[in-house]
Amino acid sequence: MTSRGFTLGFDRFSGLYLWALLIAVFSLAAPATFPTMSTVHLLASTQAVAGVIALGLLVAMAAGQFDVSVGATANLAGIIAVIVQLKGIMGAVPATLLGIAAGIAVGFVNGFIVVKLKVNSFVGTLGMGSVLAALLVVVTGNEEPLPVDSAFFNGMTQNDVFGFQYVVVYLIILALVLWWVLEKTPVSRYIYATGSNPEAARLSGVAVDKWSWIALTASGGICGLGGVLFVSLTGPSLGFGNSLLLPAFAAVFLGSTQLTPGKRNVWGTLLAIFVIATGVQGLQLVSGAQWVSALFNGLALIAAVALAARERRALPGRAARRLSRVRETPPKPAEPVAMARKD
Repeated sequence: MTSRGFTLGFDRFSGLYLWALLIAVFSLAAPATFPTMSTVHLLASTQAVAGVIALGLLVAMAAGQFDVSVGATANLAGIIAVIVQLKGIMGAVPATLLGIAAGIAVGFVNGFIVVKLKVNSFVGTLGMGSVLAALLVVVTGNEEPLPVDSAFFNGMTQNDVFGFQYVVVYLIILALVLWWVLEKTPVSRYIYATGSNPEAARLSGVAVDKWSWIALTASGGICGLGGVLFVSLTGPSLGFGNSLLLPAFAAVFLGSTQLTPGKRNVWGTLLAIFVIATGVQGLQLVSGAQWVSALFNGLALIAAVALAARERRALPGRAARRLSRVRETPPKPAEPVAMARKD
């Protein structure tokens, strides 16, 4: 009889096994630098913003939309939050909210382009990324802004708890909220139905256009938050958005093969972020080469897309095998019913 209990199969937890293997290999290769708490804290802090951007992209991709503008959105939102503070227009909290609002606005426009203008999401958001890059030059005069001299703004990500900077806490909170929305609310059914088969969802009464628009708007808002967190953590930069794009896509694709294969999911995405980051960090410590990050992220994206495609192809056969097992399982015999006897 086939067990239906929880299993630690390679098809669901290959990322965890790969993560353990990477940790073991690099701990042996660089025993003085890699297996330390400072490395753990560094990985958690540096990848927290990448995780936020990946979760923003996850929302869009769960609805079947490719948001290639996530990095540019984060970059513009973060720089806006810095500039309004440097010019004395706003304090730290309003500037943070303005950055998030800027991300929401970009996501809303992306939704308009995709839903109303009927432009393919990949092409539309790719064009939007170029527009945002131009706006960034206009806003900054193509000069990198100075860091914000605000203890509150810098401390909201750089202060730490148990050695982990606050930015890691924000990532965990965001992940929990998104997990609840995408797994425990009716929103999840509409989003995933829209992303898996738009025509079937539309015939079933799902407002596909509305949910696609909502997903792209949410993606922009989350990426706006990620951009503000980045400039608070490391200071302003005119090009940090580009470095966040490939890891985000690699994480979402690779994450869809983990924990819940064939489905874009929050915890699989975060697992993928830290597996990839561990590989990059370990190779940099061992080799000392700075080009490792670009190489590893590119290869990880290619491998993740290939694995995700294979997972999608395997889903129909896996579902058929599950159905076959259900049909072949004989029904349990009915329990005998005790008949009352009359004396």
